[in-house]
Amino acid sequence: MPGERGPLLAHGTSVPRELQPGNSYVLVVGGSRGIGAATAILLAEKGYNLAITYNKSREKALAVLREVEKRNPSGRHKLYKVDVASHEEVKKLAFSVQEDYPYLNGIVYSAGILQAGSIEDLTIEEWDKVLRVNLYGAFYTIKYTLPALRKASWASIVLISSIAGETGNVVAGAAYSASKAGLIGLTKRLAIELAEQGIRVNAVAPSFVETDMTRRFLEDPQSREKIRNLHPLKIILQPEDVARAIHFLLDPVESRGITGHILSINAGRRT
Repeated sequence: MPGERGPLLAHGTSVPRELQPGNSYVLVVGGSRGIGAATAILLAEKGYNLAITYNKSREKALAVLREVEKRNPSGRHKLYKVDVASHEEVKKLAFSVQEDYPYLNGIVYSAGILQAGSIEDLTIEEWDKVLRVNLYGAFYTIKYTLPALRKASWASIVLISSIAGETGNVVAGAAYSASKAGLIGLTKRLAIELAEQGIRVNAVAPSFVETDMTRRFLEDPQSREKIRNLHPLKIILQPEDVARAIHFLLDPVESRGITGHILSINAGRRT
């Protein structure tokens, strides 16, 4: 959509109707746990209407949906089951979302799987699976939802990368690091490509975040302390820390001029 989208507001000016969260629709891919779940809950609290995807655990997804509905009971919220590694399933998801919502203002791509260990132990099947979920799925999602994004008066995409995609990592393995580096490249290219359509594209790159996926590394008190001490701020990030940054990058007013940016959230680990 050509022309100005998401105008900068003068001090004291009310937010136009089309920029208000209550009239905005966001797709959270991988919203049943971790960063995706925290983001969905925060966005609901802010007033957004949410389409939330999950793959395996419908029970966890339903728990997130209940919390979303509690935070924003007047919103339009719906769950979708999808395997993001399958471009056919993502294509069907995009069709369903376009049937259920008038347009999409935002996409948060939070689907991901962790891989650790050496390259000698990394199987071809595991490499392929990690790349398909973490990177290919993001490509499929953006490709097939572009028509819905173009219909909106403003649109913003936020991808969840990682410090592992920016620098060497002591926990993550080669497949995970490569997939997250790929998301950074995808972000930067699409920020240029989609700018003329008024669609902003950014990414967040957290360091170690305490989620279901990483909790096994934190069960031992000594391991937990070692990970905490990797960060100059001496904290272990929580999903809500990342969710707040995602909300900022989605906002059509607060981050209007930001695109192609990788927002590092690493407690000082990479400065």
